[in-house]
Amino acid sequence: MTVRQQPATSPSRTSAARTERRGAGSGGRRPGPHRSGGSYALFGRLRYAYVSPALLLVAVLLYLPFVWTAWLSLTRYDGLGSPEFIGLDNYTRLFQDEALITSIRNTLLWVAGTTVLPVGLGLLVAVLSYDIKGGPWFRLPFLLPYAMSGAGLALVWGFILQPEGVANQALSFFGMPGGDMSFLNDGPENTFAMLAVWTWQQLGVNMLLFVVGLQSIPRAPIEAARIDGASGWRLFRHVLWPLMRPLTTVVVGLALVASLKTFDIVWVMTQGGPGRTSETLAVTMYRDVFVADEYGYGSAVAVLLTTVTGLASYAYMRRQIGKEDH
Repeated sequence: MTVRQQPATSPSRTSAARTERRGAGSGGRRPGPHRSGGSYALFGRLRYAYVSPALLLVAVLLYLPFVWTAWLSLTRYDGLGSPEFIGLDNYTRLFQDEALITSIRNTLLWVAGTTVLPVGLGLLVAVLSYDIKGGPWFRLPFLLPYAMSGAGLALVWGFILQPEGVANQALSFFGMPGGDMSFLNDGPENTFAMLAVWTWQQLGVNMLLFVVGLQSIPRAPIEAARIDGASGWRLFRHVLWPLMRPLTTVVVGLALVASLKTFDIVWVMTQGGPGRTSETLAVTMYRDVFVADEYGYGSAVAVLLTTVTGLASYAYMRRQIGKEDH
């Protein structure tokens, strides 16, 4: 009995036959590159139409108010009548104002304190509570203050830290030294006290961001480091910290911007006093515009604050990007 062998079919012919059958099943039409190219071309022609509503909204809500503020900074204006153009007189006055110099000093203290205390303590709590039993319960008390508004938090702590407040009364009751301390009456000590309150509130959100970053780290390099004997500080320094560097850049950047525009806690606790010793640039701007009705001078302070914030953010991001490139 003879078995007849079938002729072998090459893979290329089989693929071609399948393609022909697929084309016949779809009415003989085969997808061509011109169809996808046409859709891309259509999207290319309409891409500005897609983003124009967002660009228009940003222009109306951000850019136009800034242009108007910059124009007012070149005028003398009290909110009534028409602005009177005076050129750069407001900016000349800025650097001759002793209150503004104090405001700049306090703003720099806020920048240094905010980028060190809430961020550093948030990272510490996140690392200590990482990968331990009951870690979420350990982190919960640090998250609760962030649920309160800044104004409400400042109102409570202002009542605690005032000269006859709860803090001094508690120290005197237990016979401890410092029962007559003036937490908010002298500068720059009042700025340090408000920084402590800000740290108490912001620590939780920074901790939460770092916890998310730790949980997103792959387990393989951590387990490999532990097998090699790394633990504690060595594990954090050589494994966890390098992997968390991009997230740390974002957290510190957000803290930097928030510190430069600090307003609510300072205004509610001290209103920039006593004697304008605790003002920041944001509080100085608010006082000049809405309390003293000097819209031109207050607008100059606003332009200065915006410029400082933009330059600080740009310099920080360039520095971090340069580190990552190397």
